[in-house]
Amino acid sequence: MSSILNFKYYIAVIMSEDKKKLDNELEKDQDITDKSKNDIDQEKPLEDKLAECEDKLLRSLAEIENQRRRFEKEVKDAFEFGSYNFAKENLAILDNLQRAKSAMKNDTVLKNNKDLDRFLENINIIEKDLVSIFEKNKIKKIITEHSKFDPNLHQAMTEIEDEKAETGSIVQEIQTGYMLGDRLLRPALVAVAKKKVVKKPEKEEKKGE
Repeated sequence: MSSILNFKYYIAVIMSEDKKKLDNELEKDQDITDKSKNDIDQEKPLEDKLAECEDKLLRSLAEIENQRRRFEKEVKDAFEFGSYNFAKENLAILDNLQRAKSAMKNDTVLKNNKDLDRFLENINIIEKDLVSIFEKNKIKKIITEHSKFDPNLHQAMTEIEDEKAETGSIVQEIQTGYMLGDRLLRPALVAVAKKKVVKKPEKEEKKGE
């Protein structure tokens, strides 16, 4: 009887120890699971932070690119505006020079002056220099000779009856027009051709009326 009791006691001890080991193992597994969960929970915010930082970086780069484009446009606009003003001011000088030359040629008193030719030659040199400066700055004359009237380039000042010329074509340039690159600086003032109006003869009144 004593032996049986001892055996039962022995079995109970073993079972108790196995249970403790099993419990310990379960606790370890639970700790590992909890740790894994904590690691995952900690990794999620880190990924979110990286994504947020990446988004901010991309936005900053886009803003820098936009600012660069705005700056380049402002510089270009300022340059074009400066060139436009330069051209407008110097056109007036060229116009006055050409008017003075024309007036001198047509002046009856100056025609007999021996120094007139030399003076006109000097004016021609200045005029050529101005035109050369214009061309270097992309300022060019608007061609009107043998051209069809274009409201984007020309301004009609009058109409002239011309049987030979096509209606609407330019027959006379009153003032030279200029372009600054692709931009209109000043329209050419022109006269355009129109058909000659032929008046029908009035019917003679019948005699006796």
